Amino acid sequence: MWISTVTFSYTTAFWTWEDWELELDWAALRGVNLILAWVGYEKILLDSLREVGMTDEEILPFFSGPAFQAWNRLGNIQGSWGGHGVNISWLDAQFQLQKKIVHRIVELGMTPVLPAFPGFVPPGIKRVRPHATVVNGSQWSGFPTRFTEVSFLSPLDETFAKLQKSVISRQMRAFGNITHVYALDQFNEINPASGELGYLRNLSRHTWQTLKAANPAAVWMMQGWLFYDKKVFWNSSRISAYLSGVERNDDMLILDLYSESEPQWQRTKSYFGKPWIWCQLHDFGGNMGMYGQVLNVTSDPIEALNQSDSLVGFGLTMEGQEGNEVVYDLLLDQAWSAKPIDTRAYFRNWVRSRYSGNFSVPNELYTAWDLMSRTVYNNTNLTTYSVTKSIFEISPAIDGLVGRVGHFPTPTSINYDPSVLNEVWALFMNATGKEPSLWHNPAYEYDMVDITRQLMGNAFIKVYSDLISAWKSERENRTAEITSQSQRLLDLLAAIDKVLSCNENFSLSTWISSARDWGDTMESKDFFEYDARNQITLWGPTGEISDYASKAWAGLISSYYKPRWSIFVEYLGEKDQTSYNETELEGKLREFELSWQKQSREPGISWPNSSCRGLEVLLRNVSQSWPSIFGDHVQD
Repeated sequence: MWISTVTFSYTTAFWTWEDWELELDWAALRGVNLILAWVGYEKILLDSLREVGMTDEEILPFFSGPAFQAWNRLGNIQGSWGGHGVNISWLDAQFQLQKKIVHRIVELGMTPVLPAFPGFVPPGIKRVRPHATVVNGSQWSGFPTRFTEVSFLSPLDETFAKLQKSVISRQMRAFGNITHVYALDQFNEINPASGELGYLRNLSRHTWQTLKAANPAAVWMMQGWLFYDKKVFWNSSRISAYLSGVERNDDMLILDLYSESEPQWQRTKSYFGKPWIWCQLHDFGGNMGMYGQVLNVTSDPIEALNQSDSLVGFGLTMEGQEGNEVVYDLLLDQAWSAKPIDTRAYFRNWVRSRYSGNFSVPNELYTAWDLMSRTVYNNTNLTTYSVTKSIFEISPAIDGLVGRVGHFPTPTSINYDPSVLNEVWALFMNATGKEPSLWHNPAYEYDMVDITRQLMGNAFIKVYSDLISAWKSERENRTAEITSQSQRLLDLLAAIDKVLSCNENFSLSTWISSARDWGDTMESKDFFEYDARNQITLWGPTGEISDYASKAWAGLISSYYKPRWSIFVEYLGEKDQTSYNETELEGKLREFELSWQKQSREPGISWPNSSCRGLEVLLRNVSQSWPSIFGDHVQD
């Protein structure tokens, strides 16, 4: 199983066919045989809602923009903020793209998982079906009412069955009879209207029956995330009731979405006999910290295989796909083994295949990755159980940034000795002394930038801590210390931005340019850019999930994070601990953050950044400018 519903917003929202073609080839080469295919669903739903009498004016405002459509599909949000929303031409273009995607999936011998109708509808449904049973969902993540509390059409209502039939049959006509597996999630991070067992059983039974009526061979695939995220509501009895509505076990397939950290298969008794897939979630919001659980993803799947009779596969369900490729490769290879993989040998083989060309891979690279496999990528401290982020990506404050654990807010804790990356960085640099052509190897260049990003991001913690210490001190030279430490902090951000500008995979301009390219008018281009900007910053009209999907990207640091930190250090220079006002500071920061959403075509932001003139020279200059971070381990 490959990718989750929200990956379609965090990673693939603005992908072209060329992007998808590469991704599908990558997945097929690694043995993936079941892949989620959500693109173009809005066109199918639009036509189905038209069929029951709704107008485009009632339907289109219901859809969310590309960067947020995953949560519209999951029933968490509705509509768009910051622009006019999606238009018919975009829906049509996405639908045509989906045709290519599913054709390629089938051509490669994989099975696409297409969306079914879960029940989420525009509020205008009551005009054409005044007697339909519709309930409003709960508020999600503090969003304003008009953007949440999505209308849910009861599966017991005859209109639900009609829409289900329409959605399934339209996909069959468009793509062919290519799958029997359908994604359908009704309670993602929202609770049902009632916890009564009979109510829950009836909901799922009627949903299942509508699926089978539309396609007699249908299999209902759902995420098990709700049983973890809303575990207080979803006790054993309620889980059993909801799942028991599907009377044939083989008609359901459940993704144990977070198996490596928060497995639910044990407490649900292997989902009460329903087939299920052991999944590694790993990454929330497309966060970029170097992170993995090598031990867990090689031993826990085998434990599940030996203990559960209904386990049928393994999958990757990361929210965002941003680096850490070795972690995904590892699980996809582990899926084909009946015993835990020898990770030491695995990493060595992985390094050889990643870098080899017309030369022998220098031993330094084997040593570096072996070191990371035992430290950076082998977190066994499950107080932090997902990809971390650097604190410079978080809205500045005088406390609460360092050492965060859990998964929300995103963790910032470093679960390895940070000096490990100093050694790794030096090994990577020294490897080029033996094989200079590595500087022209795309995989090496990417990894070198990524390691440097993580090393400098880790070092930012001390620079920040030194600033806060100076601000809290009562020494005579306090003001001078604050000024000095403030400048050092801003200089470090500028240096990180410069390093990241050397690789397009770490660039805000890549994300924004991809978004604008999907627009067919200046108005739609600006809307898509706003959508792209908002997701990776405020995540909502006024910062409802701010910084959740932050990125360590060139252009984003220089245009967003650094100005925020500039506001922060300026404020510290004006206030002492007595006069410091958190609300006042947050107001200043929010004013800037909101203004940034509407910026467009800024040099180096919307357009490619060309400030990097050579990664090798830049890294040597940066390391010499920051000896406290890089040390002196690099050979001349």
